[in-house]
Amino acid sequence: MRLTTKGRFAVTAMIDLALRQGKGPVTLAGISQRQAISLSYLEQLFGKLRRHEIVESIRGPGGGYSLARRADKVTVADIIIAVDEPLDATQCGGKENCHGSDAATGARCMTHELWATLNEKMVDYLDSVSLQDLVDQQHQKNSEQVVVMHRNPAAVAQN
Repeated sequence: MRLTTKGRFAVTAMIDLALRQGKGPVTLAGISQRQAISLSYLEQLFGKLRRHEIVESIRGPGGGYSLARRADKVTVADIIIAVDEPLDATQCGGKENCHGSDAATGARCMTHELWATLNEKMVDYLDSVSLQDLVDQQHQKNSEQVVVMHRNPAAVAQN
């Protein structure tokens, strides 16, 4: 079980969009350049995000996309689910026929409950992380990289 590029790209693009809120619509071409994600792929992802009312599109010159709701009201789970990203650690896709439809019993495997519980925990976690949390992390990360140098006026006077 792993998150595919679809989910990773969708979350990355949404962070990029959220970082630029309040500065007008954000173009997919801009996100594509900044994040090295194919423009046609972004168009597909944003079509799904728009249908789930996570983003809204603004047409015409100077158009682009903006968040349809506040960043603190959008969770990572919302984004992942909107782009049809499967979050399933079970072998059977949750159908409980872990041994396959051709198996004599078609029953659950012995570890089905383990993986089903993992699915629940993943969704709970992703539902607890907001887009605003990720934006705040980016702001903090960027501010930690800035080195501020101050001159000591007393040391300068002594030289």
